[in-house]
Amino acid sequence: MLDKGMIFASDSRTNAGVDNFAKFCKMTVFERRGNRVVVLLSSGNLAGTQAVISVLRQRCADGDAATNLLGARTMFDVVRLVSDATRDIEKRDAGYLEGNSIRFNASFIVGGQIVGEPIRLFRTYAEGNFIEAGTDTPFFQTGETKYGKPILDRVLTQDTPLADATKCVLVSFDSTMRSNLSVGMPIDLICYERDSLEVQWRRRFDEGDPYFTALSDEWGEGVRQAFRHLPELRW
Repeated sequence: MLDKGMIFASDSRTNAGVDNFAKFCKMTVFERRGNRVVVLLSSGNLAGTQAVISVLRQRCADGDAATNLLGARTMFDVVRLVSDATRDIEKRDAGYLEGNSIRFNASFIVGGQIVGEPIRLFRTYAEGNFIEAGTDTPFFQTGETKYGKPILDRVLTQDTPLADATKCVLVSFDSTMRSNLSVGMPIDLICYERDSLEVQWRRRFDEGDPYFTALSDEWGEGVRQAFRHLPELRW
């Protein structure tokens, strides 16, 4: 979450063991152009996150203002509705999962803008509680976080241009994929410009994408060059 807007990105790899990998989109957009853009990035048990998204879509289709992301008055109301849906699915499924020694796990990054409000960013937990990003903590991660976080910490500031932040997020994913098999392409990316109230820039990067490949190669070479220029240790 930056002065100029927001960057959202998610990988598409899921696994149920080392021999059962699959691809599913983890990015969901609820949009009413000129009124709101709401982006959800999911993490955790795939059946749980898909059920939550399905409930939210169904409630939008039903049109009940009290449970409808497209009718919520504020982004706080939006994230509260996401948390309520998560709790509803947890109540339905948790007992059956625990009977098979599986814990319900569905968390989301929820961000966007509703007309009349500033951009806002939240992170929800499986228990249904949530926190909001601010100037001291301008970004959230879910899932496998540790390999890509150092790059975000070193590069991003509130006044980072959206174009630079986009490259930073992609490099963060590239570094994560090199170190952890549970994260993999395609990478879904949205760059949202503050007050535009519509998704103008959205891309999917699959294996062999020319831009992503060039970015990865140049980042790797840049790191090696920086390493070669580090001062020698004097024993």
